[in-house]
Amino acid sequence: MTGHTGPGERPATGDLTGKVALVAGATRGAGRAMAVELGRAGALVYVTGRTTRDRVSEVGRPTETIEQTAELVTAAGGTGIAVPTDHLEPAQVKALTERIDREQGRLDILVNSVWGGDHLIQFDTKVWDLDLAGGLRMFRLGIDTHIITSHFALPLLIRRPGGLVVEMTDGTVEFNRTYRDSLCFDVTKNVPHRIAFGLAAELKEYGGTAVSLTPGFLRSEEMLDHFGVTEENWRDAVADQPHFAIAESPALVARGVRELAADPDKARWSGQSLSSGRLAKEYGFTDADGSRPDAFGYFEEVVFGGKDATAADYR
Repeated sequence: MTGHTGPGERPATGDLTGKVALVAGATRGAGRAMAVELGRAGALVYVTGRTTRDRVSEVGRPTETIEQTAELVTAAGGTGIAVPTDHLEPAQVKALTERIDREQGRLDILVNSVWGGDHLIQFDTKVWDLDLAGGLRMFRLGIDTHIITSHFALPLLIRRPGGLVVEMTDGTVEFNRTYRDSLCFDVTKNVPHRIAFGLAAELKEYGGTAVSLTPGFLRSEEMLDHFGVTEENWRDAVADQPHFAIAESPALVARGVRELAADPDKARWSGQSLSSGRLAKEYGFTDADGSRPDAFGYFEEVVFGGKDATAADYR
């Protein structure tokens, strides 16, 4: 069995008291979980997104809002501040970072988790048959937003050494060497690796760190809904989708971000492609159920490699 070190939950323990974070794209899923975990560590967290209690984004999930996320951050022990922001609009992002500067005078952690393009993915469709507008919109949502946010936020982050930028994506560099069955999706989810690589070079002289980070098979709210299950009974979906047995809750990647941010030696990771499972092994934490799922090991060795093993051997 890989990764699992015994029963019982082992939460992250990094202390971020006094730190200021911006989680761009914190409405739901990994973004929400990372914002909450940073708050649990004591950070003040600005949470942004397009879905509020008064307005719903094109994702179309009105029950998940940035106000809820901010409340969860505060309830966890931090301070959550919701700022409605469309990260495709430079003026809005500029206003956001100016507000952070005005209110806090610093930024220690930037998590670029903006996405919202799942509804645009067309798997197993040749590029000439793709909906072109949808594919180009995917680039805007998953690439342009990250560049715009870094452009305005990094001048604030580099004021102090030790800053961290996390570029969220889907799949490690190694995993994404296998084509992701949709050209626009494949390109969109590979670009954050290069963004992190480039930012690592640009931040080095300021003592900053940049990484790309991916969860494994994420049990986001949207994925749970897709399979018709909840977090409490998610294993019921394994009968129809056996690979869902390796799924992880958003807590795993969130705990990874917390430990990264609190690590005084985080610069050793700069420029690298990381996964929630790899960070869990490195820092010794587990998922909320006490397991330590290694989704990419499972897919590479069992699903693609033909190894005689089950998902249980990788938890």
